[in-house]
Amino acid sequence: MIASLLPGAPPLPEALADKLRAALAAKGAGYVPRTHHLIDGKTPKYTNRLVLEPSPYLLQHAHNPVNWYAWGDEAFADARRMGRPVFLSIGYSTCHWCHVMEGESFEDEEIAAFMNAHYICIKVDREERPDVDAVYMSAVQSLTGSGGWPMSVWLTPDREPFFGGTYFPPRDGVRGSRHGFLSLLRDLAATYKDDAVRVKRATASLTDAVKKHMEAHADGGAGPASLVPGASAIASTVTYFKRAFDPVHGGLQRAPKFPSNLPVRLLLRYHRRSGDAEALRMATMTLEKMAGGGMYDQIGGGFHRYSTDARWLQPHFEKMLYDNALLVVAYAEAHQVTLRADFARVVREICDYLLREMTAPDGGFYSATDADSEGEEGKFFVWSLDEVKRVLGADADAFAAYYDITAGGNFEGHNIANVKAPDDKQHAALADARRKLYQVRAKRIPPLRDDKILAAWNGLAISALAVAGRVLAEPRYVEAAVRAADFVLQKMRAPDGRILRSFTDGRAQAQGFLEDHAFMAAGLIDLYEAGFDPRFLTEAVAISESLEKHFADGERGGWFMSASDAEKLIAREKPSYDGAEPSGTSVAILNALRLGSFTSDDRFRQIAEKALSSLHDVLTLRGVAMTEALLALDFFTDAPREVAVVWPAGSSATDREPMLSVLRKTFVPNRVLAATADGAALTAAARIAGFLAGKVPQQGQVTAYVCERGLCELPATGQETFTSQLGRVKPYAH
Repeated sequence: MIASLLPGAPPLPEALADKLRAALAAKGAGYVPRTHHLIDGKTPKYTNRLVLEPSPYLLQHAHNPVNWYAWGDEAFADARRMGRPVFLSIGYSTCHWCHVMEGESFEDEEIAAFMNAHYICIKVDREERPDVDAVYMSAVQSLTGSGGWPMSVWLTPDREPFFGGTYFPPRDGVRGSRHGFLSLLRDLAATYKDDAVRVKRATASLTDAVKKHMEAHADGGAGPASLVPGASAIASTVTYFKRAFDPVHGGLQRAPKFPSNLPVRLLLRYHRRSGDAEALRMATMTLEKMAGGGMYDQIGGGFHRYSTDARWLQPHFEKMLYDNALLVVAYAEAHQVTLRADFARVVREICDYLLREMTAPDGGFYSATDADSEGEEGKFFVWSLDEVKRVLGADADAFAAYYDITAGGNFEGHNIANVKAPDDKQHAALADARRKLYQVRAKRIPPLRDDKILAAWNGLAISALAVAGRVLAEPRYVEAAVRAADFVLQKMRAPDGRILRSFTDGRAQAQGFLEDHAFMAAGLIDLYEAGFDPRFLTEAVAISESLEKHFADGERGGWFMSASDAEKLIAREKPSYDGAEPSGTSVAILNALRLGSFTSDDRFRQIAEKALSSLHDVLTLRGVAMTEALLALDFFTDAPREVAVVWPAGSSATDREPMLSVLRKTFVPNRVLAATADGAALTAAARIAGFLAGKVPQQGQVTAYVCERGLCELPATGQETFTSQLGRVKPYAH
């Protein structure tokens, strides 16, 4: 049946049809196909090639009536052989509007039949193939001025785009559209067939725009240290954010609001070196408002993707691993600066959420959870006042008052819990109420979870848990970071030591990208600083060496997104933009600076210097585009500290705690940290953390050394002296 069921498509080769049947049978009796088209209520009417793929996103589309291909040579060879254009659809598994377009268009038999008869149709998971996504996103942005997902792009068999957009309503008039998806498919198929000159002109224009955009900084020319931007690039960027700041709700004056829109960590660093109180106020107010809003899951912890309104109330309900990992670090650093208990609490709640709901049995972290459940966005997370009263009884009034639960609701007749007037005592008093509501919520049908494990995002999560564990003295967070690191290092490595991109269904696959290597190296550096196991620092160096070998632009500085031996697309990007995630470029620069300080190998500093030089124009003219790279520039323009803490062999954790607690409470972002027992452990650690050499305990006491480029202050054996040494700040040069 599979071979003849897809409407408008030629019969599949029998060997392929057999593979599809076997793959479907292997799903087992409990398999629930994601489709509107079922025979006897449970058997899918349609099955396409995507049933063979491991990606959760591609599997969501395995029973569409569309004759989908995965990205690869087969699809383009068939397009060339059949003389057809390619329709490329890019999205990800927890994307709300991807689900909408699937339901409206890709599940529509009439639309699918036209697609199958006139196009070769390809589905791509942007989280597994960020290189493909980046190329065609650049084309869409060039054509329309904006981008997003689902992304819809029309290509020639040579993989060159000639038209594109994002979500399209299925037919004319739907959602107010003048030109629906089906009409667009018809028009573009006719144009491709009848007007080759027009298609060639559009293809040449778009392909040229993609190459110019993605390779813009490859031609910038790396120069000497004098071309590295000065600290004025940081100051001018902060000035921009001051003008754009929302003085009422925090963040930027806009809607929707994303956590990444305001660079909190950069503001904290700017405050530290400039004394600018406004920068600190902007950072802390934004963190407070986000944590009090509905974008934060007040019941279960963790942040949703973004807020659709200006006051952080109504979220887009998907939860992403990378958002939460990045926010852990931001709140942890803000806690160090302010010692505010509410910031520490948010760190713990996010980490607990990750450990409870996003951790795979072997220790890796899942990617995301969906916004939708039971076909409705947010249904899993919202409450009615009657529900709250039924669950909490006598405690309901206090809970409803604090969390803004009303009879009328604040979201489509229901309530998104949020806090208008945060109070630590009230929050603590309502802990049991939150627990009861969480238990009730856990019995609801949950949103879909994307259970693929991405190396890059796991690197961010390892950093988050390592930083949280170190700052809050929570060993279980460090232990979770160790498990995740071991998982990636053992299960997601190629034979040559490179990191692989993703792990699904028991196997790792796909070459890793720049961000996979950079984020994992950063996570391992943070993990070393949290637990002081030298093997993690050794692995960070090895991964960074591999990154340099396979991704570096040796001529101009910086790195490409894809490896030198990766699939050749129409352009090879050098990332120069920090979005919801930092770019691999920004993280790799900071890694090189940190490793240079750790190892005393000046080659790492030169790598970072050359990369910063290659980004001179970006950082000086539009620093808002690379605020994460400005963290590296802040490190580069500072006098980074090498901090060593050593103790006599056999000393107890109680003996070490007073000096280590100084590090927890002191915000010193531009430093590297090593600690070890004296003797054989010190000798071993000093082989990789070179500045440990010669640092020994003084008079049998735990001793701290604070150094700058190898020049050390007097050894400190008391908290007061250590605190004073760490607290010295190098102001920005004017």
